[in-house]
This record gives sequence, structure tokens and C-alpha cells, in this order.
Amino acid sequence: MVCIRGKTSTNIDADILRATAYRDVLIDVGTGDGRYVLHVARTCPEMFVVGVDACRDNLRKASRKSPENALFVIANALALPGELGGTASKITINFPWGSLLTGLLDGEPALLEGLRAITRPGAEMEILLNAGALTEAGYTPQSGGTRVVSALHEYGFAVGDPLPLDARRLRQCHTTWAKRLAHGRDPRAVYLEARLSCSSEKFNLVRG
Repeated sequence: MVCIRGKTSTNIDADILRATAYRDVLIDVGTGDGRYVLHVARTCPEMFVVGVDACRDNLRKASRKSPENALFVIANALALPGELGGTASKITINFPWGSLLTGLLDGEPALLEGLRAITRPGAEMEILLNAGALTEAGYTPQSGGTRVVSALHEYGFAVGDPLPLDARRLRQCHTTWAKRLAHGRDPRAVYLEARLSCSSEKFNLVRG
């Protein structure tokens, strides 16, 4: 697993990651510029926070400033590192776009199976969907949210109903995109909350 701090990248194996003394591990998939990871790591020092993004350049600035309880991993969301397997007590996906958004909408197996693989039993997941990105993909906020809910259900996640977020709620989110959206032409988003609802064994029996 390739991790980055500033301009330096190193390989970290699963044993090193699991040896951390943190009970709770949050994995932010498609972390972008890492602002959200830094916020959580600094405000929740009892939690270990991992930001995952395929773009090395996105992560350089944030990783250079990261506290000891934060780690930035270079990886595609459709090929999450095996070293993260079973580590996450919580997953966040904030304002996905490109292949990450398409993967959620289409129920891409590589993405959904990867998300399952990195979670612990009972792990939580929070997803924020940009209304503008959903519109570009051919969905309304409601229909896009409903489609993602359906895809997550297929892979063993219990998901609540999509909840709309307005500009006021977006301003309370600690990501760069949330701030941009809150002051943009279409300040809307959809919030989804999910939980891994069955064991891997049961899931495999149901799908296999």
C-alpha cells in the first residue's frame, strides 16, 4: 500500500496499519485535497483517519501537514488496497465524481466489494452526493440518491432514505467542495447513511 507525506511516498503493510493503538478508524474514500481528513484527525485525536485518493498531487499539501493519527493512501477507489481490509469502523465518501460516482450509481462490483472488504462488521458509511454532479450524470438528486441506495442494498448495506441538504447544511460540512457548493449556483446535495448489515459469509451465500 503506497502512502504519501509531502513529496515522499512509502510502502506500508497491513501489520503496521493494524498495530496502531486506535480503536476507531475512519477511511475517507476519494478524499480529494484531504481537508476533511485533516479536520477529523485534529478534532478527534482518539480516531485514526485514512484518506484515499488516486491523484498523488491532490494529497501532497495535506499529507505534509498531517498529524500522527492521519494517513494518506494513493489508490483508486475501484481497487482499494487489501492492506485496508477489515479496518474501517466508518467510511465517508464526500461529493464523488468521475468513476467513483459512476461506480456508486451503477453498482460497480469492484467498488462495492472493495467498500465491503475494508469495513468491520457493523461499520457505518456516510455519503454526500453533489446535486450538480448527479444532474450531469442524468439523475435528479432524489433519483440519484435512490439508485445509490439500491446499489448499496445489493451489497449488504442497510441504508436510510436520501436526505436533501441545502446551502446552510453544506456550510457545516468540512470539505472544500461543500464550501464551493454552498456558495454556488446549485447549492444542493444528498446525504446517505448506511451500515454494513450482514457478515461476509452470509453475503457470499446470498449472492453466490
